[in-house]
Amino acid sequence: MIKNRILSFMAFLVMSGTLAFAQQMPVSRVLTDTIHSKVLGVARAYDVYLPASFDVDKAKKYPVLYLLHGMWGKNDDWTGRGHLKDVMDRLVASGEADEMIVVTPDAGGGNPEEFQNGYFNMPGWNYEDFFFTELLPAVEEMYRVIGDKKHRAVAGLSMGGGGATSYGQRHADKFGAVYAMSALMDIPDYGKAEPASTDGKLAKLTKSVVDNSCVAYVREADDARKDSLRSVAWFVDCGDDDFLLDRNIDFYQAMRNAGIPCQFRVRDGVHDWEYWHSALYKCLPFVTREFNRQR
Repeated sequence: MIKNRILSFMAFLVMSGTLAFAQQMPVSRVLTDTIHSKVLGVARAYDVYLPASFDVDKAKKYPVLYLLHGMWGKNDDWTGRGHLKDVMDRLVASGEADEMIVVTPDAGGGNPEEFQNGYFNMPGWNYEDFFFTELLPAVEEMYRVIGDKKHRAVAGLSMGGGGATSYGQRHADKFGAVYAMSALMDIPDYGKAEPASTDGKLAKLTKSVVDNSCVAYVREADDARKDSLRSVAWFVDCGDDDFLLDRNIDFYQAMRNAGIPCQFRVRDGVHDWEYWHSALYKCLPFVTREFNRQR
């Protein structure tokens, strides 16, 4: 009886010590913040993943990944449906990814028929101006981002994959790496039919994607543009049963014909969150390698 009590007391001490140690261990966290945009005339939310060391070493600065959602999504898609924190923590613990800041902005917030959506400038929605003149500088100052091309990457899914690719193309001085998942590189041919209305929100979004076609940007590139594109590390990832696969193939072929290095993976999958969640396990190590690459 006395022996059992002693063993129970010893187990209690071990558990208490373990609990106290766990409580003292730094952990990563995700927070939601808002920026009031003068460009857009509205408030825009964004989620930020902060690594475990962020609140421990106040002098440390971090590389940053901007991770963009799809057409019907919003800022918390990647942290909620994509389980960003769990994947990031697991890859950091295994050494496959380095600690970094991950920012997931809101470029829409719902039904594109009702809410303005998209990563480009269009009538009534100068989102690209907002991203580069307001969001990016504000976030990078607040969260101790290193803030140079080498340590900044952009990635995204679907509409966000096209947005990430186009940002990397037209702002190659800002990003060292781009990872595009199931990307809207251009509107599929069946979607280019003349809409019944040309002034609706979805029609404006469709036109902005066509006007900023990632495929045409490469096909029409002169030597100077090609050199600029070669300064970025490119990775395109699309499912074999994805309805955007042909547009992703078009992009890769254009890059290959232009002599611009681009990794291209076609994996088993469709246009869904199971695919994009799994893509994080490739995306985060990829951008880590580029952050660490000597240029």
